[in-house]
Amino acid sequence: MNDLDALLTPAGRALLDEVRDTDPAQELAVATRLRRTHPADLVSAALGQARLRQRAVAKFGAADAGRMFFTPNGVEQSTRASVAAYRAARFAELGVTSVADLCCGIGGDAIALARRGIRVLAVDRDPVAAAAARANAGALGLGDLIEVREADVTEVATDGYDAVFVDPARRGGRGRIFDPEAYSPPLSWAVAAARTAPRAAALKVAPGIPHEAVPADAEAEFLSDGGDVKEAVLWFGTAPGAVRATLLPGPRTLLSRALPDPEVRPPGRYLYEPDGAVVRAHLVAEVAEEVGGGLLDATIAYVTADTLRPTPYATAYEITDLLPFNVKKLKALLRERGVGVLTVKKRGSAVEPEELRRKVKPQGPNSATVFLTRVAGAPTMLVGHPAPDAPAR
Repeated sequence: MNDLDALLTPAGRALLDEVRDTDPAQELAVATRLRRTHPADLVSAALGQARLRQRAVAKFGAADAGRMFFTPNGVEQSTRASVAAYRAARFAELGVTSVADLCCGIGGDAIALARRGIRVLAVDRDPVAAAAARANAGALGLGDLIEVREADVTEVATDGYDAVFVDPARRGGRGRIFDPEAYSPPLSWAVAAARTAPRAAALKVAPGIPHEAVPADAEAEFLSDGGDVKEAVLWFGTAPGAVRATLLPGPRTLLSRALPDPEVRPPGRYLYEPDGAVVRAHLVAEVAEEVGGGLLDATIAYVTADTLRPTPYATAYEITDLLPFNVKKLKALLRERGVGVLTVKKRGSAVEPEELRRKVKPQGPNSATVFLTRVAGAPTMLVGHPAPDAPAR
């Protein structure tokens, strides 16, 4: 807290501006020079904040990250700006004008909501996180729309707010927490709070949440950004029982049609790799129907088809070779094809991509993709390349 308070002073802000572009390799030399004219604690705080801002660019963009204030946990656990903006847009489309943002952290979601003109009560019991959220609201010119309160969210009344958003802590002293009831606060508390919201509510949960843990009156949305799965959200007041996968940028949304599992069929000319959000949402059957394909194996989310039908929900690859798992045969094939750039993907295989790459020692001017998987239960290697007009991920 003292570090942040010091950085918010005119002297602290000036020092932050001076060190903002410091190369980490030069940090010691810069610190030694600045400590001749500035308090050592302030120099350490400024350099630490500059380092956090540099890390935060990937989530918040250079313009916002360069003005915001972060904590190490805040950089690691805050919502990516593109995801927060999408969620804020959904709230706005639902007619929401005010949100109680519980477990707000450094305020990433509160910022996105306020930029939609939504009034926000942002609550966190961590005094440093709450102070950072307040500083960020001011730094981005959103202080009139965001009220930050340091408090235990379980003791805060949300009367007077259209909607509730809860982002429980999903990390503990030993890393990620997988049991929703071990979240802080527990999922059951968050669900009860969501059900009191007059218009809508959203609960941010881990994308690996068991589907059986999703309440019957909630909509489950699984989100990816640029092909990377980011989170799942349980929505209340929207479409009870619905399941969707949403891909950013876009957004593009695939809704469940409760289809039966696709049939297992022999490998065709094309392999489709469904987006991770589609897999988490259990919507591989919807993708298989869209491309007219089936599964390579009943337990693996790879779809195969004879024809190319581009879809935003899966990346298509043209398969040139099908081999039983055999490293020597693969090495010989790659040498024959002059493959020096090898992308290794796997589902249903214990072999690590880097281990395989070391063993086959690819060399040459060409590129290829190898899939380590199972075909009807048998360990198999499929070699190919991204299909025409299919963006590689």
